Amino acid sequence: MKTLRYTLCDVFTERALAGNPLAVFTDGRSLDAATMQALAREMNLSETTFVLPPERGGHAKVRIFTPSVELPFAGHPTLGTAFVLGGPLETLEMRLELAAGIVPVRLEREGARISFGWMTQPSAAPLPIADEARILEGLALPGRPLAVFGYQNGPEHVYVELGSEGAVSALAPDLSRLGRATKAGVFAFFFDGKACRARCFVPGSSAAGGGATEDPATGSAVGPLALHLRQTGRFAAGDVLRVEQGVEMGRPSTLYARIGDGPAPSIEVGGCAKIVARGQFVI
Repeated sequence: MKTLRYTLCDVFTERALAGNPLAVFTDGRSLDAATMQALAREMNLSETTFVLPPERGGHAKVRIFTPSVELPFAGHPTLGTAFVLGGPLETLEMRLELAAGIVPVRLEREGARISFGWMTQPSAAPLPIADEARILEGLALPGRPLAVFGYQNGPEHVYVELGSEGAVSALAPDLSRLGRATKAGVFAFFFDGKACRARCFVPGSSAAGGGATEDPATGSAVGPLALHLRQTGRFAAGDVLRVEQGVEMGRPSTLYARIGDGPAPSIEVGGCAKIVARGQFVI
């Protein structure tokens, strides 16, 4: 019989019961992959993480699971795990070993409390979109979007730019049709020149047997979005992009992103996290 302790935190928010929830199992040494997957399915959150001893010079190795699959990288699990592990430590940076590589998370503190974190994300590559027309049909848009493009940094996302906050809020996609059109997340957003209002639909999660079909905060999507806005001249290097997401779900989230300068610019995504519960499994 094993006792497995976990911490529940809400990520990309400063208050409890908002943002994107995450379960962090702080000692996964006794678990194989099948048990990790079963625990993630039991938690039934968009992601659950398992902490292991470091192998590549980082502070910890971290494995990320949805209720149905393991991921090489995801945004809110990386940031939330850094908050949970960094809390008792005095370090100002956590280096987390993910399947996608070592991800540094720089921590800002107010006394002993972590107040903010910036993660340097893996590089983002353009994602070809196989069937744009079917994706737009699944979103049930009343007209043409301003732009459609794709990126992947482990997770894959199709981005659909709309003309107003109201258009984003009013979306009522046919998730079954959307899931047949793409297994990527579909990130719909409005950009006013400084900030974004966004929603992210993940129709493939229900078909795969778990997870929510809308995500309240998608850190892995916000980094490539900021990169795209920078590369198309709509966002300056060093500026901070603010993204509001999760409002329609009753879990408002705030994410921030900034892009470095140079031929291979760094992608940083930041936000807050709030620890809301601690518990244990006995299995």
